[in-house]
Amino acid sequence: MYISAKADYAARALLTLAAAGGGPLKGDVLAREQGLPKKFLENTLIALRRAGVLETHRGSEGGYRLARPADQITIADIIRPLDGPLAEVRGEKPEETVYDGAAAHLRDVWVAVRAALRDVLENVTLADVVAGTLPPQVSELLDRPGAWVRRVPGEVPPPMAPRHVRHRAPARQR
Repeated sequence: MYISAKADYAARALLTLAAAGGGPLKGDVLAREQGLPKKFLENTLIALRRAGVLETHRGSEGGYRLARPADQITIADIIRPLDGPLAEVRGEKPEETVYDGAAAHLRDVWVAVRAALRDVLENVTLADVVAGTLPPQVSELLDRPGAWVRRVPGEVPPPMAPRHVRHRAPARQR
């Protein structure tokens, strides 16, 4: 899955809003807090306002505000208005693809990929990320061997210890 700059910047800005109790915060504050280009961010936030994720208020006390509580806004709610469906195959819905012969069951793989994306992106809220308490099914994915290792074509990654083991500080020797 490719995560666009728009989606990444928007998620970071909305997480800043969530951490601030939902807002309001001005666009320049959101950009500065996350080191983002202000104009690009503000153009991105307009799409989220149109989608009902954000509200804007004018005036000296105005700015951007979450349209719903942070525990009711998922990462998928941010991605879809900016980048479209979570999974497409050549611009088609995965369930509408048709393959023949040896590829006849490839559609099942694409539908499963979409379901896996939904399992994460539709179940992780802004409040979860701010609190650092991801849903159990997401935490389990993070603990899988190799989850934190980028796969490079042609290379076989070495087996990895679960994340909670890898990040443990080595024992001091006496």
